[in-house]
Amino acid sequence: MGPSNKSQPSPVPFLLVGIPGLEHLHVWIGIPFCSMYVVAVVGNVTILAVVRAERSLHEPMCLFLCMLSATDLVLSTATLPRMLCLFWLGARAIALDACLAQMFFIHSFTALESGFFLAMAVDRYVAICHPLRHTTMLTPARIALMGVVVVVRGVAFFSPHPILLKQLPYCGTRMIAHTYCEFMAVVKLACVDTGATKRYSLSVASVIGSCDGFFIAVSYVFILRAVFRLPSREASLKALGTCGSHVCVILVFYTTAVFTFLTHRFGHSVAPRIHILIANMYLLVPPFLNPIVYGIRTKKIRDHVFSSLRVKAT
Repeated sequence: MGPSNKSQPSPVPFLLVGIPGLEHLHVWIGIPFCSMYVVAVVGNVTILAVVRAERSLHEPMCLFLCMLSATDLVLSTATLPRMLCLFWLGARAIALDACLAQMFFIHSFTALESGFFLAMAVDRYVAICHPLRHTTMLTPARIALMGVVVVVRGVAFFSPHPILLKQLPYCGTRMIAHTYCEFMAVVKLACVDTGATKRYSLSVASVIGSCDGFFIAVSYVFILRAVFRLPSREASLKALGTCGSHVCVILVFYTTAVFTFLTHRFGHSVAPRIHILIANMYLLVPPFLNPIVYGIRTKKIRDHVFSSLRVKAT
């Protein structure tokens, strides 16, 4: 019996809509988005290079910051270049496998970012509440183990997303009402009931986000209690100053995350363009803001960058 002459048809690609109602502004919206991406890449690469070059920065907070910077680079690169192709080139079509890969990187690395925020909160807790034991409690081996746990958790919980969606049948126009392959926007296109899949996604996101947020809050309760017990106002302000950068980026990250989650769960009356813009800010602002905040407020990093610039200028 001869080989079959039947050829498998190529899968029909998905079509990204962008921001509904603002399609005529896509070109202009892409300009600030591109600027944020350039700053995110340059800033995070600079932090990685500075910490790698300066041995005095090989301390827990800076090592966790490097993990966060690497996560930000992957997260922003998984979304921005494809988004700019949509905004500036009108490239709406995206293959199923590419869409699922983008979805996996977005959701898993968002979980990584949340986990590294928790790790940095633990570092601040140990540094302020147990300063004499800081280096003995957070050894390089334990820091590496914490990083591995965060990565494994993010990958393990969100690997089922592309696997589940790969098995679903899709029908209709396959138009994704979003600027990237967002899980809920894609799962709506399935021809079968996806209630269990949606519940799994929302449950995983809520469990990871709420657990990380809870333990971050607990760590800062202990930090504030220790700070208020310090003998002098100057010492209290100095201790709080070391947490300022962390608190700033956490507020930005979790505020947009909570809004996005609540919109999916309850905000059916929220205009799609508002939801999509906030979802974009959730992915774009933290990678853009993290290196700026930490670069400005972390004296060792700031001084090393300025000294490098002075050397190159001379």
